[in-house]
Amino acid sequence: MRIDVITLFPEWVQQLASLGVTGRACSNGRVELVTWNPRDFTRDRHNQVDDRPYGGGPGMVMMAEPLSLTLDAVRQQAGPDAVVSAMSPQGRLLDQAAVRQLAKRDRLILLCGRYEGIDQRLLDTCVDEQWSVGDYVISGGELAAGIIIDAVLRLLPGVLGHQQSAEQDSFSQDETDGYGLLDCPHYTRPENWRGQVVPEILLSGNHAAIDNWRRQQALLATWKRRPELLSGVELSEQDQALLQAALAAQQAE
Repeated sequence: MRIDVITLFPEWVQQLASLGVTGRACSNGRVELVTWNPRDFTRDRHNQVDDRPYGGGPGMVMMAEPLSLTLDAVRQQAGPDAVVSAMSPQGRLLDQAAVRQLAKRDRLILLCGRYEGIDQRLLDTCVDEQWSVGDYVISGGELAAGIIIDAVLRLLPGVLGHQQSAEQDSFSQDETDGYGLLDCPHYTRPENWRGQVVPEILLSGNHAAIDNWRRQQALLATWKRRPELLSGVELSEQDQALLQAALAAQQAE
């Protein structure tokens, strides 16, 4: 996969190439991460990329021309068919299903806005889609792009040490059940920490029973903490039985 990031702060994005999941993906050749600074495509001696908004108001707006010229250069390398994705609070809310779609692409072009936003004419003519990472305000698109990059690369074969790490994460949707759940609880050594012990089932060595317990705990956590994830979905008979048994056990306690 090749990921091109258009940003006024390329050094921020480039740090990802040396850290964690993204660093591992870059070092083993799973991904090529390239940054582009719109200031390099300006035509004035001040390298101006923003200006005051028409109609007045606070802040500055990123100008269309430098971004358009940057995108032209990106497409020459990434290919004309690569989808341009802008980071925007007005975009589609990113979820795990969307991440799976993005992970199937060979090319990602991520456009990071700053200031009050990007000239709408550039968004209308040069951007294919917009993504939001949540209903809150951040200072620029770089953080959102970093989230997308990390989430997507986790799904690429060979990036994580164990592929099941991605398959068992929260919101990871099983192809057979059609819904995503929160992750189950995890424990490590020591077996007894300050009087709190690891659930006995995890020490049993019975892998089928452990898988069953983990599924049940994931269902219970989702039902308690994020019930909207289960709204409108039809649980399998097995999942219904697991959830009802967990709820009954809690009520009995």
